[in-house]
Amino acid sequence: MPGPFALNDTAAYAAWRERKLADHPRSVAELIVEVADPRAPTTAERAALADRVARCNMAIYAGRTRDDADKEIVMALGRAFGLHRLDRNQGADEDAVTSLQISDDARHAGYIPYSNRPIAWHTDGYYNAPDRQIHALVLHCVRPALEGGANRLLDHEIAYLRLRDRDPAHIAALMRPDAMTIPANVVDGQAVRNTTPGPVFSVRDGHLHMRYTARKRNVIWRDDPGTRAAVQALEDVLRGDEPLAFEATLQGGWGLLSNNVLHTRSGFEEGSNRLLYRARYYDRITAP
Repeated sequence: MPGPFALNDTAAYAAWRERKLADHPRSVAELIVEVADPRAPTTAERAALADRVARCNMAIYAGRTRDDADKEIVMALGRAFGLHRLDRNQGADEDAVTSLQISDDARHAGYIPYSNRPIAWHTDGYYNAPDRQIHALVLHCVRPALEGGANRLLDHEIAYLRLRDRDPAHIAALMRPDAMTIPANVVDGQAVRNTTPGPVFSVRDGHLHMRYTARKRNVIWRDDPGTRAAVQALEDVLRGDEPLAFEATLQGGWGLLSNNVLHTRSGFEEGSNRLLYRARYYDRITAP
């Protein structure tokens, strides 16, 4: 299909690229929208958040709920933007919202998100099956770490743009249906998740989607020169001094609303009682 993400439609790509770079925020401060109560954002607050998401696939809401641990903050905000289909992943709570905090219980021990260790560049749910891809993500901070726990953020469309500008062949390689495979997750001899091959970049309903992890272990890349070159080029972009990559440390009552953009997490102080809620959705954010 023609469009900006079709490699043979250079005119559409050029027009999209020009708009994308012209509209994209230039600082993390431009992402932040003050929202009195994310459970009931006003018309003006919703419009401001939707504007940021339209420009760079993400927004940061600065709520006033501080350390209020009500999960309805997350779910109500999601509903305000058309997010209803929650991903009930292995580490999630019974309501499908995940409590991200240091935990050593049997269900969470050994998984980095439930530790204070840093997390490299990734999109959420990169190991999910094709029919369970994560298109939107809400991260809500109840209690920040005493020190550390910052997120770096990069619009996945900017990563695509940088790679395509370098060499469209990188995009072709990362759009292959077997570009990146995540092996099965086997616990006590039982597969709790099957082997999952898939592309890094794909187009769904006209929107660009990305699944990616910078992890070196438990990732199998297609073994050919084109894929190796593309993965190296993407790593170079993510390690480089990208001017449109931002860093933010969410405070109590603050959160990230995004179309599952690329993000990291720095390590944080072990004694911290850090708590974030994470809601993953099969839906994409829609304007209110």
